[in-house]
Amino acid sequence: MLQTGLISNAHNDLLTDASYDFYGLRLATCSLDQRIKIWRLDETTGTWNVEDDWKAHDAAVAQVAWAHPEFGSIVASASFDRTVKVWEQVPASASDADAGAGPSARWVERAMLVDAKGTVRAVEFAPQQFGLKLATIASDNHLRIYECLEQPSLNTWQLSEEVDVLSLPSSSGKRSNVPTVTLATPTQPGADGGWCLSWCKDRYWGEIIAAGCGINGIVKVQHYADIIQLFSSRRPATLLSLDPTPAPAHASIGEGASRTQAALNDDTPAPYAITTVAWAPSCGRSYHLVATGGRDGHVRIWRVRPPTPGDELDGERDGSAVEEKWTASIVGDFDDHKSAVGRVEWNITGTTLSSAGTDGRIRLWKMTAGNVWRPAGHISVEQAEEHQGDVDMEDNAVDG
Repeated sequence: MLQTGLISNAHNDLLTDASYDFYGLRLATCSLDQRIKIWRLDETTGTWNVEDDWKAHDAAVAQVAWAHPEFGSIVASASFDRTVKVWEQVPASASDADAGAGPSARWVERAMLVDAKGTVRAVEFAPQQFGLKLATIASDNHLRIYECLEQPSLNTWQLSEEVDVLSLPSSSGKRSNVPTVTLATPTQPGADGGWCLSWCKDRYWGEIIAAGCGINGIVKVQHYADIIQLFSSRRPATLLSLDPTPAPAHASIGEGASRTQAALNDDTPAPYAITTVAWAPSCGRSYHLVATGGRDGHVRIWRVRPPTPGDELDGERDGSAVEEKWTASIVGDFDDHKSAVGRVEWNITGTTLSSAGTDGRIRLWKMTAGNVWRPAGHISVEQAEEHQGDVDMEDNAVDG
């Protein structure tokens, strides 16, 4: 049973993003109306009530993200006004309380990050084990990593990394301690671009971010090797290219970029922009799961296997260049939305994926016996209005 609810007229304009806090009891929403709203779940009635509401930016708010609660109640917002803002919930002052029956706490702006040269489309905090950091990506195709230098004041944030994602070089056969994995998926020339990012949840491999930008359908997985530092070079490199188009018989797995170009010269459909990417929690698996959604309506699930630690260390000891051994394959490819996919998200164990599309439906994808991914049902606004409670996903399930 899937519990569903409906928040009617949440904003005065199109809703652009919704993000749960760590415990799933609060929900931050943002909109083209330039406002952020914080909702709290009433667990006795199952309804969501507005806890706070404020004008956050001077243009549409693209995305909101929560920091881990060990750092406090902190939200970051990305906007089309080319800024990222960091907000903190603080107790209301005595004067506020005397003025009337307002909220017991309020959200205040702690920092504004203004480095982007284009609209900021995505923002996400790093996993808490790496400290209070956040990543952003803008329509200038730059991935930026910020680190908070003053806690708990949150006033000073340092730009620690700035990478032009599209300019990252392809694999040269040499290792660097800032490697990348490139995931190429079909993109449509001339269509609106897609800008997205997602942090890897597995701390063993260091700070890894999957980032996609533009209309070329490429998601690059950037590795900031804070834990495993094998070489001194800080120059990014490409470990692996993943391309869902069929490979020519003479092509090898590492030739994804050339295969994509060759596909464009044949009768293969033109690529589409990637609009969303999500890295699954590892939960002890020997491989990673990365989900992408694009304007072609496809939800794809990638299985990415990193090189084994023994291979890495052996190459370091003898001083030779380590042969790249990242491998990947598509384990699920679904086009049920038949329209652009706006968001993909994993559950806490990485065994169920949800996707939201412009078809007005949220669809679920679940791993079954034999590690086969199948549709697990869907819910639409109309169904939520009708049921306003529990929806049996088995009734909506689609045979895989």
